[in-house]
Amino acid sequence: MSPLEEFKPEKDFLIGIDSDGCVFDTMEVKHKEFFCPNTVKYFGLFAIAKYVRETWDFVNLYSVTRGINRFPALVRVMELLAERPEVQETGIMLPDMEPLRQWIRSETRLGNPAFREYFAGNPHPALKPVLEWTLAINEDIARWLRDTPPFPYARKSIERLSGVADAIVVSQTPLEALSREWKEHSIDSFVKAIAGQEQGTKSEHIAIAAAGRYPSDKILMIGDAPGDLKAATDNGALFFPVVPGQENKSWKLFYDEALERFLSGTYGGEYQQRLIDLFRRSLPEKPTW
Repeated sequence: MSPLEEFKPEKDFLIGIDSDGCVFDTMEVKHKEFFCPNTVKYFGLFAIAKYVRETWDFVNLYSVTRGINRFPALVRVMELLAERPEVQETGIMLPDMEPLRQWIRSETRLGNPAFREYFAGNPHPALKPVLEWTLAINEDIARWLRDTPPFPYARKSIERLSGVADAIVVSQTPLEALSREWKEHSIDSFVKAIAGQEQGTKSEHIAIAAAGRYPSDKILMIGDAPGDLKAATDNGALFFPVVPGQENKSWKLFYDEALERFLSGTYGGEYQQRLIDLFRRSLPEKPTW
């Protein structure tokens, strides 16, 4: 059994918390210093590096697809690059993503262990650089990324909410990185379980943790990406958005006001919708180019 299935409820409420870009100010640095450079390197895209950076950031940071799993993100970046006239004019050959698409369609646990196992049984040449790429990202982050503490009001909020609700980490970051980061900053003790990409989708994380334990109106998901909102909606739960670019301000609102509303049953409805509308306006669907 996974930690999500094993923990015993102690409180009447369940709160799921995303990690990268939500609790930790690590999303920008991970994508700009580790994900994108490795994408350029492992797929030989040096000639169009400028456009790769711009497209990668749009898909992963500044649009409705913010926070999606790295494998669908890679496919989406290549699709958008293929549509760009600037890239077409160079004549560069973009990598074949169809073998990766086939795996994504058949798998929900989109993590390195599942992909490595799949590649062992399906050694398509187009999948080899994907495996090298995803392993290199993890290795580089583990080697270099340090000293990126939680947003100040995120820490305060997590300490407070842990006293009134059972909290779990719900993320598409690899479990090893999650466990290391939460432990490094001494906030791992405030959550009952930590779930990463290896345990499935965020929707599955909440479903597993909540099954038969909490009514939907006593479940809240906190996140900074549309995938977090989807995880809440899929489970009939409530959603508190951490707005990209206004992270600490969002957490202060949660600390000062929204947590108490959630506990008192006055969070849903008009109040929640106003916050979600603001959140959606911060993440466009179409790129500006």
